[in-house]
Amino acid sequence: MARKKIREYDSKRLLKEHFKRLSGRDLPLKSAQVTESTDFNELVEKEPWLSTSKLVVKPDMLFGKRGKSGLVALNLNLAQVASFVKERLGKEVEMSGCKGPITTFIVEPFIPHNKEFYLNIVSERLGDSISFSECGGIEIEENWDKVKTIFVPTGVPLTSEFVAPLVATLPFETRGEIEEFLKVVFALFQDVDFTFLEMNPFTLVNGKPYPLDMRGELDDTAAFKNFKKWGNIEFPMPFGRVMSPSESFVHGLDEKTSASLKFTVLNPAGRIWTMVAGGGASVIYADTVGDLGYASELGNYAEYSGAPKEEEVLQYARVVIDCATTKADGQKRALVIGGGIANFTDVSATFSGIIRALKEKEEQLKAARIHIYVRRGGPNYQKGLAKMRALGESIGIPIQVYGPEETMTGICKQAIQCITAAA
Repeated sequence: MARKKIREYDSKRLLKEHFKRLSGRDLPLKSAQVTESTDFNELVEKEPWLSTSKLVVKPDMLFGKRGKSGLVALNLNLAQVASFVKERLGKEVEMSGCKGPITTFIVEPFIPHNKEFYLNIVSERLGDSISFSECGGIEIEENWDKVKTIFVPTGVPLTSEFVAPLVATLPFETRGEIEEFLKVVFALFQDVDFTFLEMNPFTLVNGKPYPLDMRGELDDTAAFKNFKKWGNIEFPMPFGRVMSPSESFVHGLDEKTSASLKFTVLNPAGRIWTMVAGGGASVIYADTVGDLGYASELGNYAEYSGAPKEEEVLQYARVVIDCATTKADGQKRALVIGGGIANFTDVSATFSGIIRALKEKEEQLKAARIHIYVRRGGPNYQKGLAKMRALGESIGIPIQVYGPEETMTGICKQAIQCITAAA
């Protein structure tokens, strides 16, 4: 399971769409998204309520504490919303130590209210935890002792008996409505493959629950079965994180293939670079470099899996090699081409794409004093390793090649020894 944050706009969109499907009842949520490309005249045509309602506007950028930071405006008309957005769109802010521009806002009806509730559902290893409080809102952390939590094991339905401890102290006239709301939201949480859902707060409008602020995360490995339910979903980068051109290129490759291609630059001047097959293996390699005290020298995080085609691997490898050689400063560098033991990926076929890229970039690799360390197992791995050994002999670049007899941690130690050895 891979938890990916989504915008509040999409969290509420999914809630509204599937609440009715699962319960048969409408949830009267309304929201609009505003970005640099938004034409307010066109937006009003699509969402007429914007011109007739008092409004709330706030950044939709995957960070919290917007109210405490003065980034939420209440009880505005549409012209005031447009002015608020114009003043802040593209402006850099700092939140929790991260700096970045505000690029996306959410606009909603202003809902006057007196009572605020808190709801949080989190997917865990053996089930889901549900937390609820009658004291929601921006002071939830100061009132954490009033939050009640239950655990629902996987495969066990959420019955009234489960919910009872959460709603026991609610007034009788609202208890049944909120209990039913919790049941539907929990069913939706599981049906749509949320991994995290938080409403802080939700309130009551005409006696019915109404989410005011909401955060959500989805299990992106479940996209294959949810593409219709999710619709045009976006998984934004974390706030403060902007893709480099190289990362954007790989992201584009990833979106066009049934395989998985991931690439993140950690330190452009780093001297240890990785090109690792398998998500689990890629984490082991990166963690090992860090555990051995050389996290500051780790240039990137990289992972390819799911049997990518040779041409896809070629394009991917070109990017990794370019980034690994761009900031060369005359010191030795290491490129680790690793992985675990593949189940179904043809090692020889994926190595063919990498080998083509290494041949193309021969002069860059030599100029950057790159030493290459290869470790792989799986279908056709002997053939793939033989190709790598032959490549080293033909282009004159140091390539150490190992099969599954060498450990993943051992190959990382060799890379570190390379960059720390005397010139």
